[in-house]
Amino acid sequence: MSSCCTTSLKEESRAHWLKRSVKSLAFWVVIGILLGIVLGVVSPELGIQSKIGIDWFIQALKWLIGPIIFLTIISGIVGLENLREVGSIGLKAFIYFEIVSTIALAIGIIFGNLLEPGVGMNLSVEMMDAGSVEKFANAATQDVGSFKAILIGAIPSDPLTPFLKANTLQVLFMALCTAFIISFMGNKYKSRVLRPIEIAQNFFFKILTVLMLFSPVAAFSAMAFLIGKFGFSSLVNMAWLLGVMAITCLFFIFVVLGAICYFAKVNIFKFMRFIGKEVLVVFATSSSETALAPLMRKLEAAGITRGTVGLVIPTGYSFNLDCTNIYLALSVIFLSQAFNIPLTLEQELSILVILMITSKGAVGVTGSGFIVLAGTLSALHGAIPVACVAVLLGVDKFMSEMRACGNLCGNAVACLIVAIWDKQIDREKFDYAMNHPEEFAHH
Repeated sequence: MSSCCTTSLKEESRAHWLKRSVKSLAFWVVIGILLGIVLGVVSPELGIQSKIGIDWFIQALKWLIGPIIFLTIISGIVGLENLREVGSIGLKAFIYFEIVSTIALAIGIIFGNLLEPGVGMNLSVEMMDAGSVEKFANAATQDVGSFKAILIGAIPSDPLTPFLKANTLQVLFMALCTAFIISFMGNKYKSRVLRPIEIAQNFFFKILTVLMLFSPVAAFSAMAFLIGKFGFSSLVNMAWLLGVMAITCLFFIFVVLGAICYFAKVNIFKFMRFIGKEVLVVFATSSSETALAPLMRKLEAAGITRGTVGLVIPTGYSFNLDCTNIYLALSVIFLSQAFNIPLTLEQELSILVILMITSKGAVGVTGSGFIVLAGTLSALHGAIPVACVAVLLGVDKFMSEMRACGNLCGNAVACLIVAIWDKQIDREKFDYAMNHPEEFAHH
């Protein structure tokens, strides 16, 4: 009798799990990824043609990201008690970004030297097609990496382009200016202005919720294109570089960020489980933009104040790209090994210093990874020729997935730590969210 009951309970539990899975968006994203891989293998041509699905999806997201960030920042800052809180959050975020992004650069250099992904390749500079990286090298000479370029790039030439092109830094600049102007109004006018802003914000979030239902289709087309275009064979020669990148990113997330979370009395594994759906969507689409707005909404629902989320997350996507930093540092070490160009300790330390500046310099620029890398190699005065970057072109698509996922995790943790540090979090609500992530799955 008891065995029958046990079997019945197991079947009921399995049915419940299946029902829950079918209703989960993450489940369908995984299905989309698997079907995309199958199509890419079976029919590479169809896989390449299916790229239009991910292009449309990201284009639609770009249209939504600008307004959502703009409205979230304004409602968050205006909703704070006073402007001193904005300065406090901003200062703490800046300190956190600088420390953690520098640690990420150092880890990239250390793991590159320890695991030696480029040793034994014995490439020569003459083998490289300098023309394939010419556009990146040219862009690197256009003041990329200078604070002047960052400041000029933050000011939009008109009020519409930043929204249409999803230029986070320019949207952030306009939102901050607008929020400060509204904050100086009297409370009577503030409440009148804030109400339509909150209505508009909810409207855009509803559109986003509908759009995210198409993320499995986007995941399918992204994977089909990836495998159709590059195939599995393209990974063979550089599999170890990708492996080292994956190991380094995982070390950074679970050891470095894990230690930071431990001191803040937060379990990193629970937190990663909480933002798991967003990480999965970013991995499938290779674009951080796909999860920017949903992540902001979820963190706010978990008890972090709107002002903190609205300031830290968009700013982080401009100045706290931890796994992009790992990629940059690791790539320089990899190229030095692959082309048998030894670097002294002094040169490696200078790479760290240069990257601390140049890694901030290509905010919102397409192909920024190569632009910054080319700029860094140029700053090394020819120690590693810029043409060497061409060897990374084939696997950059795969590495960009790791960068995007790692950057998402890094910015989510940054927002959490700044919120705890500045007492901008409802800890009871946050702890509940960590223990009941399924209740927040649709935020």
